[in-house]
Amino acid sequence: MRGIVPALLAPRGATRPAWIPAAAASAHQVVLLVLDGLGWEQLNDRAELAPTLCGLSGGPITTVAPSTTGTALTSITTGLTPGEHGIVGYRMEIAGEVLNVLRWHTSAGDARRRIEPATTQPFEPFLGERVPMVSKAELESSAFTAAHLRGGLPRGYRTTSGLAVVVGELLRARERFVYAYYDGIDKVAHERGFGPFYDAELRTVDRIVADVIAELPPGAALLVTADHGQVHVGDRIVHPHSDVLRHVRAQSGEGRFRWLHAKPGAAADLLAAATEHHSDTSWVHSRAQLIEQGWFGPVVSPPVAARYGDVALVPHAPISFHDPDDSGPFPLVCRHGSLTSAEMLVPLLAAAAK
Repeated sequence: MRGIVPALLAPRGATRPAWIPAAAASAHQVVLLVLDGLGWEQLNDRAELAPTLCGLSGGPITTVAPSTTGTALTSITTGLTPGEHGIVGYRMEIAGEVLNVLRWHTSAGDARRRIEPATTQPFEPFLGERVPMVSKAELESSAFTAAHLRGGLPRGYRTTSGLAVVVGELLRARERFVYAYYDGIDKVAHERGFGPFYDAELRTVDRIVADVIAELPPGAALLVTADHGQVHVGDRIVHPHSDVLRHVRAQSGEGRFRWLHAKPGAAADLLAAATEHHSDTSWVHSRAQLIEQGWFGPVVSPPVAARYGDVALVPHAPISFHDPDDSGPFPLVCRHGSLTSAEMLVPLLAAAAK
């Protein structure tokens, strides 16, 4: 996943990697459309609802760990692993607080002045190029946008139908590369789960893809990917065992990649208790074990490592771990973050101009 943008922004004439679909590898202009939350398995299970998407060339690729929006989008735009860019999860401990990276707030409220986006994630997106970025207009001024998209040329759309129109304008202006982002499928899955609302949204996503393809001039291509897939969890919410919580001073991450931060001197006891009580449903590892095994890439700098907890609960069963400080306006039905194939496999599909 992290190799997509470096491959597309390589100098003209450079050979692109073999895993880039041929339609995009040979194009003079490329649109990269990221469909938040559209996993490969969910798409394949509903192929009849998305004939345009399922008619494209390509296949599945693997996202990053954790399989969550903030981490994956930052890896896409910077070309770096989570261990390098430092946006290590939905919620991460930094500067003595637990930061929600999408909202950029902590328990003390808006954190933009205390935890600056450009120092939290210091690497320039898009290899330092000023790339046109097409997303909802209301996202342009967010702190997370500043962390993973700063320096680009924002082109916001107000309605879903406007996405393809804006992309077309940019292509006719001879932009070599256009980054576009749509978040609808992820929102519907979180709030409604799989079912008629999800199916209706997938049909809408397929229409967006068809509309973008219709805007491609000769020699241009569309490349579609996603940040993660989804698992239906529903009300299968697990409270960490009391033997575990007595060693915990804080929690971060999210329900399907829950980090436990140990009280002083309690890391070993925390790992033992978490293994005893939760290894039947989850992968349970210490921070050191996960770094050594390369879950976050081959390099994890000490400042980035400090943002992780001491012990991770990573479910392989369709459950989510409860944290009273990790809540939103509605209960989440579908979730992501773990390393199951439903969450980790995402599409990389391409179409050339017709």
